[in-house]
Amino acid sequence: MRTFFEHFGKIFLMIKGGFTKPENMRVYWLEFMEQCNDIGIRSLPIVIIISLFIGMVMTVQFSYQLVSPFVPKSIIGTLVRDSAILEFSPTVTCIVLAGVVGSKIASELGNMRVSEQIDALEIMGINTKSYLIIPKILAGMIVVPCLITLAIAISIAGGYLAGLFSNILTKQQFMLGLTNNFVPYNLFFAMVKSFTFSLIITIIPSYYGYYVEGGALEIGRASTTAVVISCILILCADYGLTILLL
Repeated sequence: MRTFFEHFGKIFLMIKGGFTKPENMRVYWLEFMEQCNDIGIRSLPIVIIISLFIGMVMTVQFSYQLVSPFVPKSIIGTLVRDSAILEFSPTVTCIVLAGVVGSKIASELGNMRVSEQIDALEIMGINTKSYLIIPKILAGMIVVPCLITLAIAISIAGGYLAGLFSNILTKQQFMLGLTNNFVPYNLFFAMVKSFTFSLIITIIPSYYGYYVEGGALEIGRASTTAVVISCILILCADYGLTILLL
């Protein structure tokens, strides 16, 4: 318990320290745009591939489960839509991003700490927390919800393609299920989850990378620990948000 509060306190002080000394905003803007490119654009291929196959697998599995002649096939479109919006696209995508983006952030900051680049920046009077960490957090808060929105659309499109080319259901049946009983609140719930997960994906790896001690071996351990803790926190937050908001 003491260790938990110790980590929580250091994370709070780290984030607080990033906002205590505003400096050259133009330099921060360039760093922010670079992080948006790293977190968002470079993660697009893996997000697209995972989302496409998640949608295709959902359609095939739902058709396998729904064997009763009294259940209309259009319900498959409804299940694919709601599953993609409520759970699969936000959670699975962010767990993958925790591995891709989180390990990169932790190893990058850890390497800078071990090679004393962070110490050199602080000697020059630069607030390293605001320069190295805050742009990553802000970029994640903006880019990750955009990736989740794209993942939802691609998952639904993948489900449609799987249903069409596998002769599971027709275009009209899928579209009927897709538009049947749509609840806009589900999209709001997905965005809340993606916003929360984006904070976990960026803050936890930044913390473990920024405070790493030792050499190259410790960088690898910090990166692995950051990914594991981020995935666990994403699942815990997923459960908590589901209880609170649904």
